[in-house]
Amino acid sequence: MADSIPVNSRKSPRAAWIDYDYGAFFVTICTQNKRHYFGEIFNEKMHLSEIGKYIERELQNPKLHHPHIEIPLFVVMPNHIHAIIYCNNNEDIDYNDIPKNLRNPNPSQRTFPNMPRHIPVLSKYIGSMKAAVSRFARTINPEFRWQTRYHDHAIRNTNEGNNIAEYIETNVTRWESDCFYD
Repeated sequence: MADSIPVNSRKSPRAAWIDYDYGAFFVTICTQNKRHYFGEIFNEKMHLSEIGKYIERELQNPKLHHPHIEIPLFVVMPNHIHAIIYCNNNEDIDYNDIPKNLRNPNPSQRTFPNMPRHIPVLSKYIGSMKAAVSRFARTINPEFRWQTRYHDHAIRNTNEGNNIAEYIETNVTRWESDCFYD
């Protein structure tokens, strides 16, 4: 059946109408079961664990994982991170000339399902960063796990970007009312 998804694939949670190679995104990445691997908050200050310090260094140096990523703002919380991530894939490939159905990450939505999938810059970066943190974290705590996916939101305008920046900057002080507080 031509429309079926190959056995080793899963449907992409990414929106088909958003180009994840370019733009600004608000990203949240959580630990599995909201476990506090990155440190603890007390006196309205985040006190990073060794794993938390490592992820902070990784977020400060995004080019270690992808040359077209910038992270102007982030916060490491006890069990998750929030970041504004700029993707700027300035390669000489004009993806606007390639029909979306040829580069779709979902095999069932490609013209040729067996064609290698296009992995967007945002996904490549997050996958590489999560893998590096996992390798380090498991040397300290073999039980370390990320939640399997991440949440992203395309930042549409300056006002929205400013609201997200304020949310990130005040996240530690609002910890006890945070939906991830556990």
